[in-house]
Amino acid sequence: MGVDLEKIDEKSEDLEIHGGVPEDEASIATSNHDKEDLSIQAVPDQILTPNGIPVDEEAATATPAARVRSQASSTRSRPLSIVPRLKRRGLLAQLTLVPEVDRPYDYPNKVKWAITAFVALAACAAPMGSAIFYPALPGMSKDLGASPTVVNLTVALYMLAMSIFPLWWSSFSEVLGRRNIYLSSFLLNVVFTLLSGLSVNIGMLIVFRILAGGAAASVQAVGAGTIADIWEPRERGRAMGYFYLGPLMGPLLAPIIGGALAEGFGWRSTMWFLTAYGAVIFVLVLFCIPETLAKRKPAPAVAQTSPEGLSRVSTTRSVKQAATSLKRWLVDPLEIIMYLRFPAVAITVYYAAVTFGSLYVLNIVIQSAFSLPPYGYSAIIIGLLYLPGSLGYFAASVLGGRWIDRIMVRAAEKAQRYDARGKLVYLPEDRMRENAWISATLYPGALIWSGWTTYYGVHWAAPAVANFFFGLGSMLVFSAATTMLTEFMPRRSSNGVALNNFVRNIFSCTGGIVTQPLIDAMGVGWLLTMLGLIAWLSGNVCIYLLRKNSRKWREQMDKELNQ
Repeated sequence: MGVDLEKIDEKSEDLEIHGGVPEDEASIATSNHDKEDLSIQAVPDQILTPNGIPVDEEAATATPAARVRSQASSTRSRPLSIVPRLKRRGLLAQLTLVPEVDRPYDYPNKVKWAITAFVALAACAAPMGSAIFYPALPGMSKDLGASPTVVNLTVALYMLAMSIFPLWWSSFSEVLGRRNIYLSSFLLNVVFTLLSGLSVNIGMLIVFRILAGGAAASVQAVGAGTIADIWEPRERGRAMGYFYLGPLMGPLLAPIIGGALAEGFGWRSTMWFLTAYGAVIFVLVLFCIPETLAKRKPAPAVAQTSPEGLSRVSTTRSVKQAATSLKRWLVDPLEIIMYLRFPAVAITVYYAAVTFGSLYVLNIVIQSAFSLPPYGYSAIIIGLLYLPGSLGYFAASVLGGRWIDRIMVRAAEKAQRYDARGKLVYLPEDRMRENAWISATLYPGALIWSGWTTYYGVHWAAPAVANFFFGLGSMLVFSAATTMLTEFMPRRSSNGVALNNFVRNIFSCTGGIVTQPLIDAMGVGWLLTMLGLIAWLSGNVCIYLLRKNSRKWREQMDKELNQ
């Protein structure tokens, strides 16, 4: 992969001499009508978003005979413009095997998929760090002399940190770049996780767990921004589905790993595993993930002062500059929360948060129900019962993203939405069609199915099948919602995902705290029935409101965000 790109790097000067197009391709393009169509395909798809380029209405209503739909990525007809090694952005950027390019959309697909895979692996770290503790909690309580309630705080507060810290990581990434955030956050994660494993009391463990979770959570927001950086809108649904496998596979595979480690080596071995995993991710980012942020936000200009006035105002100016810097770095990232004032964003975030909270409730139900009679399984067997949900996530990622992308193309073609250059114009709400209606019923129904089969002690295969369909349906929601947020705010993609991460982890943290008391009070059957009905009603109402009002809401967002 890296060798091919370096060869392109060597040829970049020749390409620039010919205006970025090789001579042989230029001659073919002038003599072949098919190549003229290919040049049209090189124009990136538009997406009608609040911050996107407005569509030329006259051109959109015209019906020229030469109008075509893009069938291939623009990268296939546009040469790479590679940034020289010494001018690449980010920490230790000269070490990357994948070079930085001026336009990340132009990466070959194999490079895009490699970056997507690496970012998904990085996104697995934070949720894995929360779920790997479940089988180790009893041993930790005994070793540190803390009550089970206090020990549960190591998980709950870790998840709370996962919701809050990405607000800052997201804001910093839009200024400092994606690569800088990945490297710095995972270096911190390795240090804090190592210190967590060396904790001598519960207080020390809780503090370093919070810091480790906050550091690893950077990818929860910035990772989706990277996906939006390199994939065009018509291909983004499938890519986002694969990316989301990372944060969703973490809480499903971690209990298996945690159970095996806790039984064989004690609870601290789970911390050594997470430390090693964080170190591996750091190395992958260092060598394999270039900077993908297309444009940086310019730093605010500092007013020049004359030498005569410098001595009189230097102290006051320094204080003001320090206050401004503190506000920009500590307070301004919290403004991301204000995006909830836009109905389209708030409804999308709420729908995803309810679904994500349901996932964590189900995880605790599996652990609680199958550890007691009539099942009474060991920690390792219970961990294996998380695999059906994982298979559902994987199936939805492989098939669901491509399905959603095709739905978008079909909707745009049916509405005859073309721009002046004959390119299809996609709307974010096109992702909420039959796929959304199906998923809004599928995963709530699976919750109820799982709840009552578990409550009556039916053979483990029955709730396992239900959990597969829960994974399938919920993954369709996660993929569509996250991609829509990057498209509602294309120039603030990581901010939208950070806001989604903030709200959903609050829901999951709340679910993690209240689930066991609710199981004790009302039983698994009624708990998952109540949750399933809430999820079904929330999903259908949210989809209806988005389908009916999304265009109006996007126009309002456009006015406010561009004032």
